Amino acid sequence: MPTSPRLIGLISDTHGLVRPAVHEALKGVEIILHAGDVGGPEILDELKLIAPVRAVFGNTDPPGMPGLTSTIEIEIDGLRIHVSHGNEVGSPTPERLAARYDSDVVIYGHSHRQQVTRLGEQLFVNPGAAGPRRFNLPASVGVLRIEDGKPEVSIVDIA
Repeated sequence: MPTSPRLIGLISDTHGLVRPAVHEALKGVEIILHAGDVGGPEILDELKLIAPVRAVFGNTDPPGMPGLTSTIEIEIDGLRIHVSHGNEVGSPTPERLAARYDSDVVIYGHSHRQQVTRLGEQLFVNPGAAGPRRFNLPASVGVLRIEDGKPEVSIVDIA
């Protein structure tokens, strides 16, 4: 019997800014996974208005900031999901992350570049940067849809 799809919000590199469009883009998700460079606890508080939030430290987050961990390892509908900022492998690429993590889905940030890549059975997702615009890249978030144990990702422009 097919299961109902699970919707997980993906966000990274807010750097102290939650754009109003994030609320609409992530409406209906059951949890938000933040891949670091949060910018302050008030960002997590605002995101919690949408859904529960789990977040990791980015390279610009102050040590000891409440609500952040170095990595997140969770399982949703049988899929193992890893979240980290990505800077722990230098300049993050799916290949570098695959060499370190064997999760089914690897979510990261740091580069501010939207990227959805499959390497073998693994799915790598950088939802892009949701905060202040930098490097002439568009602001975005992601929505991970898990249905019947299969992950699919949509990148949502929030500019």
